[in-house]
Amino acid sequence: MNSQALPSATLGADLRALRKARGLTLIEIAARLDRSVGWLSQVERDMSEPSISDLRLIAECLGVPMSMLFAHSAAPADEQGYIVRAGSRRPMGSNEEGLIEELLSPDLTDDFEMVYSTFEPNSRMQTPANRPTQEVGYMISGNLDLKIGDRKFTVGPGDSFRIRHEPYQWSNPFFSPAVAIWVIAPPVY
Repeated sequence: MNSQALPSATLGADLRALRKARGLTLIEIAARLDRSVGWLSQVERDMSEPSISDLRLIAECLGVPMSMLFAHSAAPADEQGYIVRAGSRRPMGSNEEGLIEELLSPDLTDDFEMVYSTFEPNSRMQTPANRPTQEVGYMISGNLDLKIGDRKFTVGPGDSFRIRHEPYQWSNPFFSPAVAIWVIAPPVY
């Protein structure tokens, strides 16, 4: 198998994991895409390659940025599925609110995902999130204000936190970036 074919192998597995994490069936997604269930099944099993237009619609259906579907980098064959090199992390999200995220997990096929998050100075989440997930964060550097449910916290280097099926919101009103590692189950990106 050549290195050009490796990235698409991860794409199909990630699409299946994202669909399942959202509780969607092949039938539901295929109907939204106006495609056959067979075609979508082949895409998820890496037997068929979706067009750019198909990927745009799939990303929309799954609620992920298009960049998440294109960002597969080919790891050496013996590292694929095991190692993610610092320079090969997949970018996630759009950085609209001052949050830069990178996937630390090799793909989205596990029961959880690990994310490296950098919160830019003077940034904040505009709308609280309420996801059907369990999330644990560990602060590497900087400080971050968190609102989890009705409680407010400020966390800093070495602190960790947990969010379980509760609305939450973050802000970094400070003058330096805050960096955290998040573990999210099930994968949502």
